[in-house]
Amino acid sequence: MRDALVRRFGELISGGFLLLIGGLVAWILWSQVNYTLLSSQFIARRFAEAFVLVIQIVVISSLLSVTLGVLVGLGRISTSGITGRIAKGYVEFFRGTPLLFQLFVIFFGIPRLWATGQFPVENWAIPAAIIGLTLNHAAYVGEAIRGGISAVPDGQMEAARSLGMSRVMALRNVVLPQAWRNALAAIGNDQIILVKDTSLLTVIAVPEIMSVFRNINSNQLDPWTPLVWVCILYLIITMSMSQVVNQLEQYSDWGSDGGVLGRLSNFSRSVGGESE
Repeated sequence: MRDALVRRFGELISGGFLLLIGGLVAWILWSQVNYTLLSSQFIARRFAEAFVLVIQIVVISSLLSVTLGVLVGLGRISTSGITGRIAKGYVEFFRGTPLLFQLFVIFFGIPRLWATGQFPVENWAIPAAIIGLTLNHAAYVGEAIRGGISAVPDGQMEAARSLGMSRVMALRNVVLPQAWRNALAAIGNDQIILVKDTSLLTVIAVPEIMSVFRNINSNQLDPWTPLVWVCILYLIITMSMSQVVNQLEQYSDWGSDGGVLGRLSNFSRSVGGESE
């Protein structure tokens, strides 16, 4: 009976919260949004251009940050003391300083290393944004990979070695697929945070979604109408990435025939066939 009361109380609280938020959103959409401005071609075109730019930055930064993050994660578990310390220092720096600081260092600081007017990149804002997002999120991906590898039982490596695999081969075919599956949720969450971090790029003059909002708000003195566009566009990206992560989790099911157990079984059968 106590469990039922707690469940009912939780339903009451969550239902009340939903009604409160839903009512507030409905009131804003009814009384605060200018639908003529919302549907104007000029506003739609500005946001569409920013949306395409954000998609391009996110795709490039995500691919680079995951690739670099895997290397950082492997460096964190390296038996080499130098490699391990370098990887740990990298993680501590990029996790310990704000992304905004890192963007300022890259965007404002790096061009100052050249003489005035000698910096070779003309439009430095977008490359600086990609570099900053990549370096920052590679640190988080690296820690997710390290945690995923640590969660794999030591017996997996021993079993692979007993089948005749080298350490590198066992790591690639047995340990890393399981570590990737363990870390996939954390990596997916980090990549969604990367999408939201693109809102900081407005401070280095990247014409992304929040930059368009600021311009429209300053011209029209109407914050709620462009904020509807901002909300919709960010939700499109983040919900799409969530679906991609869910698909990857299903594909990375290491218990399936194409997963790690299947690889071990196939490898053991091939070794047995060769020995025969």
